Amino acid sequence: MVVSATMYFVVVGLVLLVGLLSGYFARQILANQQLRRNQNEAKRLLEEASAAHADMLQKAREEAIKVRAAAEADSRERRFELQRLERRFTQKEEKLEHKLEGLDRRERGLSNQEREIEAVKLQLDEIKAKQLQRLELISGISSDEAKQELLRAIEVEIRDEASRRVRDWESRIKDEIDEKSREILSTSIQRCATDVVSETTVSVVSLPSDEMKGRLIGREGRNIRALEQATGVDLVIDDTPEAVTISSFDPLRREVARVALNNLILDGRIHPARIEEVVEKAKNEVEAAIRNEGERAVREVGVMGLHPELIRLIGKLKFRSSYGQNVLTHSLEVAYFAGMLAAEIGADATVAKKAGLLHDIGKAVDHQVEGTHASIGADLVKQWDKSAEVAQAVSEHHGEATTTSALGFIIATADAISGSRLGARRESLEQYLKRIEALESVANSFPGVEKAFAIQAGREVRILVKPEQVDDLGAMRLARDIVKKIEDTLAYPGQIKVTVMRETRAVDYAK
Repeated sequence: MVVSATMYFVVVGLVLLVGLLSGYFARQILANQQLRRNQNEAKRLLEEASAAHADMLQKAREEAIKVRAAAEADSRERRFELQRLERRFTQKEEKLEHKLEGLDRRERGLSNQEREIEAVKLQLDEIKAKQLQRLELISGISSDEAKQELLRAIEVEIRDEASRRVRDWESRIKDEIDEKSREILSTSIQRCATDVVSETTVSVVSLPSDEMKGRLIGREGRNIRALEQATGVDLVIDDTPEAVTISSFDPLRREVARVALNNLILDGRIHPARIEEVVEKAKNEVEAAIRNEGERAVREVGVMGLHPELIRLIGKLKFRSSYGQNVLTHSLEVAYFAGMLAAEIGADATVAKKAGLLHDIGKAVDHQVEGTHASIGADLVKQWDKSAEVAQAVSEHHGEATTTSALGFIIATADAISGSRLGARRESLEQYLKRIEALESVANSFPGVEKAFAIQAGREVRILVKPEQVDDLGAMRLARDIVKKIEDTLAYPGQIKVTVMRETRAVDYAK
């Protein structure tokens, strides 16, 4: 059993040894085969790489040959071009040398001619001096005196020619301006139709009966005294049937008195205590009416955003008149005209309307503040509206400030249109005569004026001049000078036409 086991182990060991040796040799054989395959693959790849390398070398040689050939061709072309340019430069250089030689010859010729010209010039100067001496001997005046005389003649001729041209230009420009102005103004005036109402300094209150006059007077006149004291007006009770006249230069006081008197008549209780109570209520009613009128005017014109104080002052203008024209109505007209004129010339119509509505706002307080209504109005606009453009236009609309803005011209024009319409204002005879005399005195203040006549209610002045002192061109200059002085010294609505007339009469007798 022991031997059998030993044999078994020996056999197993031999089998294992044989298996190991067989595996080893098998691996060696496989490794050799793999090595031969790898060697063959490497040899193949080496052969392919060698072939590709040879091919690339061949292509590189061919490309190098092409580049070399192209470079040689380009080099030959460049050499040819350089040779051609060199030949051209050589030819141009030769031509320039020829030209320089020709210029030298011409310069020498010009130098000779210049010397000849100088010699001729000297001869001419000698001849001119001799001729000048002969002319001085013949004319009896020196050359300087002749020059001065010639300059004076030329100056007169130039001045006359300038005057003629100025006359032509003025005529042409005036025709164009007149045509355009007539078109704009006529369009604006036709689009605005308003009523003309003349204001007075009295108001008439109707009474239900003449018995009411006695009740208004009261015992020993205490009622009428209380009413006059409370309102500040004069109550005129005369023989006019069923009517009482309220007289006052202050339209606000007159309106308060009118409202209070109507309320007293309707109430029937007339005594001093009741009069004071009714007058106080009338003041409140008038104040409310003032604000309503201001708001109505603002709505009609379409100017929104005004300060309430300005609206109140606009309403007060309803109770103010100027030359018989209601100032609020006049302000509304100016606002309409200003808006239309601004639209016609391409300006801001809204700003123009605002300036037109506010242009006479100073008249609402001019009895309380020192200064002209234009300057007062400008200050009010600056204070309450904060609009520098509108304030400037308000201050400029009567020419009290130098007019520099287009809006100022628009407002001044609209103001003149509204104030100069037929029947818009009334003027006393004394004021009218003073204005006519001032106009004629301005014309008579110029030298050469023989007579001056103001016609057409002061809208035209015709001037007769002395023909021996004023010539035709001088008449034109005189007309412009008179116009300038009228504009600087007189205040007038609209425009004034100045006509200068010159007449020359030639009289002889046949014997």
